[in-house]
Amino acid sequence: MPLPKISAPTYELVLPSSGRKVKYRPFLVKEEKILVIALESEDTKQITNAIKNVISNCILSKGIRIEKLATFDIEYLFLNVRAKSVGETVDVNVTCPDDGVTQVPLQIDIDSIKVQKNEKHTNIIKLDDNLSIQMNYPSLTQFIESNFELSGVDSDLEKSLDVIIACIGQVYNEEESWDASECTKKELKEFVEQMNSKQFKEIETFFDTMPKLSHKIKVKNPETEVESEVVLEGLASFFS
Repeated sequence: MPLPKISAPTYELVLPSSGRKVKYRPFLVKEEKILVIALESEDTKQITNAIKNVISNCILSKGIRIEKLATFDIEYLFLNVRAKSVGETVDVNVTCPDDGVTQVPLQIDIDSIKVQKNEKHTNIIKLDDNLSIQMNYPSLTQFIESNFELSGVDSDLEKSLDVIIACIGQVYNEEESWDASECTKKELKEFVEQMNSKQFKEIETFFDTMPKLSHKIKVKNPETEVESEVVLEGLASFFS
């Protein structure tokens, strides 16, 4: 006689990028093992892929394509799945900014970690009076590929260009529009390389002001007695 199935509880959250409601479950023991093995490897790409695979398994809502979600959506999803799986708090080691050396162990309530949005952020880049670009947020896959799979002398510039090209959704003016999905990578690269420094800076600002996981926390250095405020950003700051 087979053993009974253990049912997992179901939770719901709202994706920061779209406001869409998503149902999810905690990760299972077998999925936690995948994460532990990835963490022990200390390989950023392996850790990120493990997070992506576990999130895919834990999402119960139909029509959610993990590979298409913005990086900060996946970070927020993972943080909440982890909270319901392991515990509502996360232990972090914070480096005291006054000396840059002393580390203080702290515990953070996961509910207090939010995706912060910059009021000046926009995904519409106005190149001139006539021409504009609609940008898409980078997916986790694009982030991994651009940061861990390129090598060579011009890798930093190539990484930047590759991410920008992958995130262009549409180019348009008052008369016409060009969908990036219908353009070749070469065409998009040539288009970006035509920009002047000011226009390129506008593109960089889109990425710099993009929504991100963020949490402010006060830390007191036990060696110097100096109290400082530290801002933790991105999943890596909370996942250890």
